[in-house]
Amino acid sequence: MAQFVSYDPNVKVNGQTIMSVVNAMEFGRDTRLNILKKHGLENIDMDEWYNQQKWLDAFKEIYNNIGENTLYIIGKAIPSNAKFPPEIDSLEKALNAIDVAYHMNHTKGKIGSYKVTEFDEKKRRAVMICDNPYPSDFDRGIITSMLVRFKPKDSTKYNVTLDTSKETRLQGGDSCTYIINW
Repeated sequence: MAQFVSYDPNVKVNGQTIMSVVNAMEFGRDTRLNILKKHGLENIDMDEWYNQQKWLDAFKEIYNNIGENTLYIIGKAIPSNAKFPPEIDSLEKALNAIDVAYHMNHTKGKIGSYKVTEFDEKKRRAVMICDNPYPSDFDRGIITSMLVRFKPKDSTKYNVTLDTSKETRLQGGDSCTYIINW
């Protein structure tokens, strides 16, 4: 599967998640709302569930007509405004929390995952596999935001890089692997 293609036609995403993408940045908000409407997603109720494929179709239109950088910015905005429980007090816990939040906001079928496969605090390196149908740049934005928010205070440089030596959704794969450095 490539990005923008739901793993399961029954998967639903909650309205709060959809609206977080709309409200991620003020610039272009009306354009994003119109794109959602075009794909059958309008008058979004924060407590209701909506077809994931319709939402992915809207993501694809944003990608094609506005650009991948917009998806990166939207991804970055999602966790930066979220509240986290007090036990999320380290980068490792924060990166693992992405998968928990993902499962809280999707239901009804195979949704995929965000899995930390390596975490080395001494080398300041982690690896995360994003096995989901979302745009690669969107996932990179989410990971980057968590890294910036929860990296050690003495860390001045950070980077989230798509590992192109592995399969990527950009090339039709099911997942993207990110190398995280801080």
